[in-house]
Amino acid sequence: MRWLLLLAWLSLVEAQAQEAEISGLVINHTITRTGNDFYRKFSERINDAGDLKANLVIKERPSARWGILIWVELENSTVYREFLSPNATSQDETAYRAADGVLNEISRRQVESLFADHIDMDKDEL
Repeated sequence: MRWLLLLAWLSLVEAQAQEAEISGLVINHTITRTGNDFYRKFSERINDAGDLKANLVIKERPSARWGILIWVELENSTVYREFLSPNATSQDETAYRAADGVLNEISRRQVESLFADHIDMDKDEL
């Protein structure tokens, strides 16, 4: 009888551990001051919008010729990408516009997942 209770308890703990996923993180993988400023303003806008149901990663690649390529990844796919000039004065507007676009993409994906058919395959297998 004790083994049965122990197995039931272990299966309950395992089910709760699988459901406990951290979400709402915006991870900074920028290396320049312009990228860091973009990250800060982007994060402000995302946090002002409310609870984020996904994790985002902001990355950048500086280039002497083109400026700074900055992109935002959601579930290992790029949802926003743009070249930024290091001396541009409208970085705040660009970050806010990017955040709004990413929030729209997150909402679109959530609605799309409600109508997706996952009977034969798991979500990761698609």
